[in-house]
Amino acid sequence: MFGMATSDLVFVTNGSFFSLLAWLNRVGGSGIDLRSKARTLSGPVSDPSKLPKWNYDGSSTGQVSGEDSEVILYPQAIFKDPFRRGNNILVMCDAYTPAGDPIPTNKRCAAAKIFSHPDVVAEEPWYGIEQEYTLLQKDVKWPIGWPVGGFPGPQGPYYCGVGVDKAFGRDIVDSHYKACLYAGISISGINGEWEFQVGPTVGISAGDELWVARYVLERITEIAGVVLSFDPKPIQGDWNGAGAHTNYSTKSMKCDGGYEVIKKAIEKLGARHTQHIAAYGEGNERRLNGRHETADINTSIWGVANRGASIRVGRDTEKAGKGYFEDRRPASNMDPYVVTSMIAETTILWKPRGIYIPCLLFVVQRKVLCLFCFACYIERDRTKELVCFGVGYK
Repeated sequence: MFGMATSDLVFVTNGSFFSLLAWLNRVGGSGIDLRSKARTLSGPVSDPSKLPKWNYDGSSTGQVSGEDSEVILYPQAIFKDPFRRGNNILVMCDAYTPAGDPIPTNKRCAAAKIFSHPDVVAEEPWYGIEQEYTLLQKDVKWPIGWPVGGFPGPQGPYYCGVGVDKAFGRDIVDSHYKACLYAGISISGINGEWEFQVGPTVGISAGDELWVARYVLERITEIAGVVLSFDPKPIQGDWNGAGAHTNYSTKSMKCDGGYEVIKKAIEKLGARHTQHIAAYGEGNERRLNGRHETADINTSIWGVANRGASIRVGRDTEKAGKGYFEDRRPASNMDPYVVTSMIAETTILWKPRGIYIPCLLFVVQRKVLCLFCFACYIERDRTKELVCFGVGYK
């Protein structure tokens, strides 16, 4: 479609070249504003701590005033450069003031503190993030393969579809997959609806890898001449939105008796539902409407193999009595540093300060009746809301 192959993305330079990456300006809405700079080194580097710090003009990105515009980049993670190859590298950075304080858009710093907590380190939190996205025609900002201003046939044949009338942009997706593999990103699959998954990976690496995978995808769509959108609901109507379902497990969840640990973790996540929703992406209320494989944004319900739940537990996990679960609430434009660290903080570090009230709570939502509730919390100092955890449906 776009006449692009992985080999078209490659050229080699003399010496080492690295690109500094930063998530700047804005995270949310239809796009994620990534920026990059490049410089030449005298030789190969494999340890980010051996790389020099650099700076950029924060007034040009709208982050600081022009009177004191310098923002400092701290190299944090290194990946092989799939565009230039050789000894060239991509470097994930976060941003600080000259005094060494993280700037407001630097969410990695706070996440790193959570992931370095001894209790979190001991649990080795694993993540697999399913990044959904939409490819748009450049001039009209309408999905590629769709008639301009119109709609294709209804949903059904497109999921994992094959064929010129079902799959649009496959060469972009394949190029991105190969580029991520070359870069050393733990990309574990692609989906015909255009989704890729990063992981399983541990702790802060999940955020680093997803950000770099997003950057690589932005570069490839730039070459292809299409617009990449992370809007959680780019097209209104009877169409699925775009999420970033986050699969999660800890060491305790994967051991014998892990299913009880999973249920307690889900219970905690439900008790902090409002806080998590607030941090799970801009515009998510347009996506979490109780339809199109989502739960309503105002409810927190979990279920086994239920893709209409807030949190889904797989059949294999239920059968084995241990494993992982999937938080289906995060939007496609979420910040992975925020989401992954918040899940770890809530499930491992957070201690509920509430009144435990066992109850039977019936919730009617779009003719779906939650029949059972194994635990509810009324928190004194936080949301002051009653949260239902559904374990049965009719």
